[in-house]
Amino acid sequence: MARTARRSASPSPWTSADEREREREAKREAVLRTAARFFNEKGYHATSLDDVASALSVTKPTIYHYFANKDEILMECTRRGLNALADSMRATDQEGLSGAQALEAMMMAHAFEMMDDFGICVARTQDHLLSPESRAQFRALKREIDALIRRTISRGVEDGSLRVPDVRIAAFTLGLALNSLGSWFRPDGPMGREETAKLTVATLLTGLRSQKS
Repeated sequence: MARTARRSASPSPWTSADEREREREAKREAVLRTAARFFNEKGYHATSLDDVASALSVTKPTIYHYFANKDEILMECTRRGLNALADSMRATDQEGLSGAQALEAMMMAHAFEMMDDFGICVARTQDHLLSPESRAQFRALKREIDALIRRTISRGVEDGSLRVPDVRIAAFTLGLALNSLGSWFRPDGPMGREETAKLTVATLLTGLRSQKS
């Protein structure tokens, strides 16, 4: 009888460890995405965790199950944006492309990421808002992205597809211009993301391409 009872027992109402972890990550992502939108619309100082909790229909203490404070949320939003940016830019570094072609692909990836919630958060975050530890991480990620742009421009200069008097100034100019998309692009504006990215990149590349490229 005991064996029969064990065989016919109802399934456990508790979810597995993997399912609980997936659920936790989904909720954590929802907190980040919602907070990023508030930071982008209202600014960091004007946004409270009560705003985020209310938008998610949870209580403020619930937010603290996933993040220690607002600074940690801001840092994670900017880290997500910068990591996505670096990953998408690295993915464009393919063999067989000229430096100019690689730079164009990298700039398109950069432009698209800067029009995402987390990319916008990167563009609108002043690093003095972050804690010293978070500020150091933020600056390190930005330096990595600058190095990727410089390396690709240098490649174009070497293969003759780009005409650039100063790689450092060119990289700063491109980076600042593309980052600014996070400040002025509006999804409900007259142009969509793809058209905005293409026109912005084409405008910036006009002054860098050599005649033979």
